[in-house]
Amino acid sequence: MPPSEPSAAHPVAGLAREVEEFVAAAGWNQPPQLFALVPTAALLDEQPELAGQLDRANPLTPVAQEALPEGDLAESLGRIAWPEIVVGCALAQEIIVLPPDAEAELEGIAEADAESLRRAAADHPRRTEARLVAAVLREGDAACVMRLRGVQPGDENEDAVDELVESPDLAPNLVEALKTTLQP
Repeated sequence: MPPSEPSAAHPVAGLAREVEEFVAAAGWNQPPQLFALVPTAALLDEQPELAGQLDRANPLTPVAQEALPEGDLAESLGRIAWPEIVVGCALAQEIIVLPPDAEAELEGIAEADAESLRRAAADHPRRTEARLVAAVLREGDAACVMRLRGVQPGDENEDAVDELVESPDLAPNLVEALKTTLQP
């Protein structure tokens, strides 16, 4: 993955953006993707052949992992344990975002089962497709980036532009699940 400049003030936010840009390069309709966040110097020490691809000045490098098993994401994350060299991790996943007032419309479905809720959200006329990236470090820092897809199925406006939203509070449950993977 080509390096980008992580933000000096919030390096984990820069890493979340870097992962989102990398995943975005492959387009939409992708399965969830997991990344280990590894010290660049350690990675270059172990694999010097990467010297032309990585910038030693970037403290951390995201390293794409093998595909996650299909099925429940929380269950998959619950089985992950990282070696000490991994100082953080990031997950990119596509989600459906609904306006706040749409929650009332889905209350009865939410009590049924998760799959019915997913289908109802995917079929909702006011849905927005998005890609969410959450990144966490062992030391506790976290960041989230969400790309809202500009052109939705059936949209007339083909010139719509994706919108990028950044906040560490976008996905608190996902952040906590990722932090759990980093615990000894």
